[in-house]
Order: sequence, then structure tokens, then C-alpha cells
Amino acid sequence: MSSSLCLELPENSPRYVVLSYELQHPDGRKSYPLVLINWAPSSSEISMMTLHASALLNFQNTADVSKVIEVRDGAEGLTQEIVEAKLLHK
Repeated sequence: MSSSLCLELPENSPRYVVLSYELQHPDGRKSYPLVLINWAPSSSEISMMTLHASALLNFQNTADVSKVIEVRDGAEGLTQEIVEAKLLHK
């Protein structure tokens, strides 16, 4: 996962990020699934988290994304290994 993406995301405010992610499968195939990163740092204000959570399903449907990865622990939770494990159901 790009460290520049983590640098762009705020430490204390939730965000949605939609990515076309290059995924290498164990059998050698490549795919490019659309992934919704639900960036929701635990240090965010409760009111912001409530508003953000209430809009998640609508945003997911509007973006037509089936894969959602929730990140609550900052950049440590948004590594290439974590994203690929979630996408490959490891």
C-alpha cells in the first residue's frame, strides 16, 4: 500500500477512499478489484464517526464497490500485506 496515501489521510477524521487495487493471486493471475477503504481512526470525534458510519452503506452502493476494508488503527492497518490478506480471504 502506498505510504503517500497514508500521509494524505487525516489522523483524526474518517474518510472513504476508493482504489483500483492490483492484486496478484496465488495462481499467478492478476486482478484489479475496486476496493473501498473505510478510514475511521479511533481518535476521531464520536459525532464524526457516527455520521461517517451512517453514510457508509450508501457510499458503498453508489461507488458500486463490493470489497470494504476498515482501517481504525492508522497507517499500521493499511499495509499491502493486510489489504491483500483481506482481498484474498487469508
